[in-house]
Amino acid sequence: MKSITCFKTLWILVISLALSVSSIRPTWAQGKAVSDVASQRLQQELERIAKLAKGKVGVCAVHLESGKQVSLNLQERFAMASTIKVAIAVQLFTKIEKGELSLSTMTELKPSDLHPGSGTLDVLFAKPGVQLSVENLLELMMVISDNSATDILIRLAGGTEAVQNRLKTLGIQGMSVDRTIIQLLADLEGITLPPPSQWTLGFYQNLEKSVTPESLKAAEDKFKYDLRDTSTPEAMVNLLTQIYRGKAITPASRDTLLAVMQRCRGGLNRLKGYLPPETIIAHKTGSLDGNATDDVGIITLPGDAGHIAIAVFVGPSPQPLDVREQTIAHVSRLIYDYFLFQSPIVTTSAR
Repeated sequence: MKSITCFKTLWILVISLALSVSSIRPTWAQGKAVSDVASQRLQQELERIAKLAKGKVGVCAVHLESGKQVSLNLQERFAMASTIKVAIAVQLFTKIEKGELSLSTMTELKPSDLHPGSGTLDVLFAKPGVQLSVENLLELMMVISDNSATDILIRLAGGTEAVQNRLKTLGIQGMSVDRTIIQLLADLEGITLPPPSQWTLGFYQNLEKSVTPESLKAAEDKFKYDLRDTSTPEAMVNLLTQIYRGKAITPASRDTLLAVMQRCRGGLNRLKGYLPPETIIAHKTGSLDGNATDDVGIITLPGDAGHIAIAVFVGPSPQPLDVREQTIAHVSRLIYDYFLFQSPIVTTSAR
């Protein structure tokens, strides 16, 4: 009789355990189903927003702590425009870390260094002997996207080939750095540049006078299929991720670069456009009229929710600038909200 009672007790425990396990399974399955539905809706919304641009839109966003990724046209090529300056900065800091340069290295401004897209420096070039430090030039390149400062830094960094070799060393595929900014702009406008020895103050503006609507259109049509100075969204986020993790450059260099990128004055209506006002974002914009409207960077989520490395490229589009920028802003906010509510709380740094 006693053994029967023990058997009944044991049987009741087995049944209770089975019921407990069976009650867990639906909860886990339901959670996975909810996550899958959220991902599907995210992708659908991403595709819907991209249609606003009426042109190809490339997106890659990675939650740096969890590794979750959101993408659209992940491996399509897009003109980087001024977002190429992130790669230039990486090679520049590599030279600094090797002791070949320093942020305090001074460089004299020469008439041949004044390039289009550099209104801030115009007055300085009118005063012979003016010098700027590498730190000054870096600030000008990343904060106000000054093109003269950029081409000077390309030279100091060892040229575009050195930038490309650095990307190759980092294992970044799908990004190509081929031309100085002045050469890129000349190709876009169909201008043939004379030898650098003939670059004097105002020379480029004189060349622009020879551009006709027909020659400009022909140059722009050709530019759309030019793979030089382009990147996939995946490659750009790979570079941003390696910067954040202190692999592309040292943690000290990273902190300096990201601090400068937080002061970027452009793109208030792009990645930042619909984010909460106090959101911390280190980013770099890029624009080539209607041929490229870009913004790339690292967004810090609130409440220990982590960080997002993100690149949004809008290719050739007939839409006005404000619509192209709103497309980027909508994408940014969609991804911000998704990772804020879908990602686990981060308790330690993932750098």
